[in-house]
Amino acid sequence: MSKKFTDISPLNPEGVRTYDLAGRQSKVNVETFKKPFAPGSSFASFLDTMPAFLQAEDLKSLASAIAKAHKNDKVVALAMGAHNIKVGLQPLYADLMERGIISSIALNGAAIVHDFELAFAGMSSEDVGEQLGGGQFGMARQTGQWLNRVILEGHQRGMGIGEAVGKAIWEEELPHRDKSLLAAAYRTSTVATVHVALGTDIIHMHPSADGEAIGGATMTDFKKLCSVVKELEDGVYINIGSAVILPEVFLKALTLVRNLGAEVSRFTAADMDFIRHYRPGVNVVSRPTAAGGAGYRLTGPHEILVPLLFGAVLEQLN
Repeated sequence: MSKKFTDISPLNPEGVRTYDLAGRQSKVNVETFKKPFAPGSSFASFLDTMPAFLQAEDLKSLASAIAKAHKNDKVVALAMGAHNIKVGLQPLYADLMERGIISSIALNGAAIVHDFELAFAGMSSEDVGEQLGGGQFGMARQTGQWLNRVILEGHQRGMGIGEAVGKAIWEEELPHRDKSLLAAAYRTSTVATVHVALGTDIIHMHPSADGEAIGGATMTDFKKLCSVVKELEDGVYINIGSAVILPEVFLKALTLVRNLGAEVSRFTAADMDFIRHYRPGVNVVSRPTAAGGAGYRLTGPHEILVPLLFGAVLEQLN
């Protein structure tokens, strides 16, 4: 029978053991505090004002890892969801490709939809709720026809989706090709791969979709990504905004190259997203770096975190 507290008196703390505060090991010390930012100062000065704690320190450490990898001619690989394109980060990524800082980009299937529409029409991102009721969601004619045609033709030439779409956007001179992430990758000879699950993207609903071509082309891209991951030792891999597909793809690519004998254990892995998801945390950050390297999780909006991170990188490389 459990004890019942029907008549109980407050505990008397008399006799509790204490210690001298000065002799305690503490996590926070005023010596680490930074001065506030002075208006008119440089961006480097701003970075120096960031608190020396938690994610502020992680951001600076990740920036240092990227800068070091670039200086030592090591891989800096990015994997990103479509939100990166929807918030206008293409010019930043294109600039990083031009500078040779990014070695490769891996995208999910939704990313090529927005990348094409922006290059073709200068606009993207439909109102899903409004379009869904009438069965019109994802039914833009040009998007389905153009992308499915390019994927099929590219597959017939042995190309993956990333190369095929980037090459076509650039060489077919779409009106806003200078705003395309994949065209920038093609133009700068940066490895670009696209990883899809059949039935997850709007172009798969169109009659022009060829499952064999889509599957074959994305398999080509998986093998390309494996070749990138094979060279990841002492490099950096960052997952930016993909909650499921790309973390799963990365885990399989890493497993495959390790199985084939590649030494890939000492590298920096990071996940950046506006909320924390399970798969990026375990499949990108914690499990792959368990035998060495470092892992970081930066939480916040892409349109703030990404420019801040790579601004810090460029300051270190300046």
